[in-house]
Amino acid sequence: MATREDVKELAESCRNWGRWGPNDELGTLNFVTPQTVIAAASEIQSGQVLSLSIPFGPSGPQHGRDGRFNPIHLMLATGTDVATDYQQARGGGFADDVVIMPLQCATQWDGLGHIYYEQKMWNGYDVELVGSQGAKRNAITAFKDRLVGRGVLVDVPRFKGVDSLAPGERITAKDLEETLAKEGVQIRQGDFLLVRTGQLGRCLTEGWGDYSGGDAPGLALDTSAWLYASEVAAVATDTWGAEVRPNEVPDMYQPWHHVVIPNIGLVVGEIFNLEGLAQACAEDGRYTFFLSAPALPLEGAVGSPVNPLAIR
Repeated sequence: MATREDVKELAESCRNWGRWGPNDELGTLNFVTPQTVIAAASEIQSGQVLSLSIPFGPSGPQHGRDGRFNPIHLMLATGTDVATDYQQARGGGFADDVVIMPLQCATQWDGLGHIYYEQKMWNGYDVELVGSQGAKRNAITAFKDRLVGRGVLVDVPRFKGVDSLAPGERITAKDLEETLAKEGVQIRQGDFLLVRTGQLGRCLTEGWGDYSGGDAPGLALDTSAWLYASEVAAVATDTWGAEVRPNEVPDMYQPWHHVVIPNIGLVVGEIFNLEGLAQACAEDGRYTFFLSAPALPLEGAVGSPVNPLAIR
């Protein structure tokens, strides 16, 4: 069992503060360059496009934990308004709608202002720079043109011979390396690593249960040093919180997050639907693809919903 001292040691040994200058707000997205994007474009061979998002609506996994609820969709104007002449014969009429939602209730990216370590966020910025009006530093707007490049699916359960990993099952650095070796993939600087556990696929069949906030398979604490050394641009999983639950440090909530986001500057995605992509990759044996997953440039936000597209 890991301790807070282990977390502190990892945080300090993997810290990237100042690596890209004192004003940086991109973190590991600095590894995304025109060259990595050009190279990623060569991954497109069949033109197949796969959405990696779950639907945004009442069918989602949220149940109010930590104030997160499923998106609420409301109509502002409808066809009924036209039929009853409520729109006063405007020559055809229109429909409009609105969504109310926590930004991290479905498929989403964590921004670098989302998680803190010892009163600091990414690049050493003070936590008080995120206030009631939003983030003055490390807002998601910094990402608006960087979340694109070579995606790599790491299908851990497939290469362990199971449909899905069990809640509480750790994915170690060794698991990542062995799965990538079986897939025949070598990680490159600036890659987007998508790690499948199979939990979301199982929940889509059996029901969400305690998916949001409950026990889950996920990344072990030791993967933080591996991700730091690999210089990937981002990592995303099909679970609600990326790391293994129950957490490996009994008296610390989400310790892996506290190492990778504020210290490494790693961009993290959650609740990615990787089932269709996993099937496509297994059919032709290609586990790399072009990924386009831009965040919404929401001013002051520390997270963003996303509809990631894997283009093969």
